[in-house]
Amino acid sequence: MRDFRDDEILGKAYDSRLMKRLLKYVKPYWRQVLISILLVLILAVLNPLRPYITKFAIDDYILKSNYSGLTKLTLLLFGVLFLQGVLQYLLSYTTGWIGQRTIFDLRMEIFNHLQRLALRFFDKNPTGRLVTRVTNDVESLNEMYSSGIVLVFGDIFTILGILYFMFKLSFELSLVTLSVLPLLFYATFLFRKKAREAYREVRTLIAKINAFLQEHFSGISVIQVFHRGEEEFKKFDQINAKYRDANIKSIFYYAVFFPAVELISAIGIGLIIWYGGGEVIKGTVTIGVLISFLQYTEMFFRPVRDLSEKYNIFQTAMASAERIFKLLDTKVFIKQPENPVKLEKLRGEIEFKNVWFAYRDDGEEIYNDDWILKNVSFKINAGEKVAIVGATGSGKSTIINLICKFYTTQKGQILIDGIDIKDIDERELRKHIAVVLQDVLLFSGDIFTNITLGNERIRMEKVIESARLIGADKFIERLPNGYFEVVQERGANLSVGEKQLISFVRALVYDPKILILDEATSSVDVETERVIQNAIVKLLENRTAIIIAHRLSTIQNSDKIIVLHKGEVREIGTHDELMELKGIYYRLYQLQYREKKSKLANVSGTVK
Repeated sequence: MRDFRDDEILGKAYDSRLMKRLLKYVKPYWRQVLISILLVLILAVLNPLRPYITKFAIDDYILKSNYSGLTKLTLLLFGVLFLQGVLQYLLSYTTGWIGQRTIFDLRMEIFNHLQRLALRFFDKNPTGRLVTRVTNDVESLNEMYSSGIVLVFGDIFTILGILYFMFKLSFELSLVTLSVLPLLFYATFLFRKKAREAYREVRTLIAKINAFLQEHFSGISVIQVFHRGEEEFKKFDQINAKYRDANIKSIFYYAVFFPAVELISAIGIGLIIWYGGGEVIKGTVTIGVLISFLQYTEMFFRPVRDLSEKYNIFQTAMASAERIFKLLDTKVFIKQPENPVKLEKLRGEIEFKNVWFAYRDDGEEIYNDDWILKNVSFKINAGEKVAIVGATGSGKSTIINLICKFYTTQKGQILIDGIDIKDIDERELRKHIAVVLQDVLLFSGDIFTNITLGNERIRMEKVIESARLIGADKFIERLPNGYFEVVQERGANLSVGEKQLISFVRALVYDPKILILDEATSSVDVETERVIQNAIVKLLENRTAIIIAHRLSTIQNSDKIIVLHKGEVREIGTHDELMELKGIYYRLYQLQYREKKSKLANVSGTVK
């Protein structure tokens, strides 16, 4: 059961600790922020001017039939409105620009952080949740940067400006207008409470949907093969329906709140007409003041509504910021040496000395059953071709992960050319290692880019030469665009064997001193395997090679075979030596030989 409690974080509408961190991303654009604040202040003055000018237009010019004065005042009003429109455009563009720049920087920081995290972090965190952090949560912050931080001051200043002009015109009418504020505050409080609950559910469910989709799209072939489409559709239908209902619930609260604000605004206008109209009849208030107050009342509730909307933006942003900063504060890194040793000329000698390893974080208690490797010791000389065999779960892939420094050992030492691997920077170490896996990962792009992985120092000539050596040139050159043929997601337009050949070329162009083949030929057909086996001799020249294989027939010529059983090294020797020993390797070989003989007999019987 996946833990989605992080996605239920709501946060406060304003958290000073989080806000300080968020404002750091705005700091590089402080000039644009200052311009935005200046524009906000100017607009806060211009916005309440229209009703004030209207008051003079009615009382001083219309009622006194002063046409020329009215014309001049109208032109002034048009000038104010035009200036207001231009400044509003500049404000919207500037705040949007700030928002896009800041979220670009933040998204790059998150991606860079995720790239550097150790593999054990990804073992415990579903991909869908991480995608939600980089997409939905960052986008929530975009709303705050572009619509929240600066514009919230605009709403406050606008309200203050309106109140100033209202009280300047009539103290009594201002109090009548503000008499509906308790109703407005109550409606806003109720809305915030209900919207908060609905938002929690929406955030949790969107994370579940992302995780579900990522998992099922990755495993679509398994779902189709086992005819699980209908069942998985029902599961998704349930999650999606809950997400829909949660959104409808939040929409319902918005649909109730905004008309409620309009109703309260209408009550305020009604009170102004009733009380102000009576004062006009009495002659204590002019018609111009009454009409100005009607406009001010309508203007007053607009920024109030906006502030309620911005409350939700800030609450969403604080919740997203808390999740994002929790991710950025996660320091699941491989411990780097203080004074890393440079690997100038690597020979490729590898030695394990009494290595114990368990997939546990630092500080976690390790029980006997947790150990994946137990007191493992062996030595691989430079240039040797060594095979590692054993049953599933014996620790073969774990040894590869430790050599590549994806994880660190709890006990013992791993030495590369006599240097403890803990004293070598992981990036420096991996420059000299290439790994060919059973499940080849190809990126969207073309074949050339998938081979070079964007390394500009690798020239086309070297790629072509490596492809010819491996034997991949034949199928690549048959493609319409050759080495620049577009590769679909995960190499969907290539066969398993073709993808495997590309991975071999990729390993060869980087010219590693240590080459690791992890079940590299188990998924290819016999013809492709023959092509690879013919090229593998040249591929392994002057390199230390570690080969993990279930098919023991492919490793008989290895210089050394290491047999693992339940995380322990049980046998080491050549194929002939281990066969004479008649131990675990002998039994595995005999079992595979009988299985192969049985399959051949079945095929022969079918042909007859």
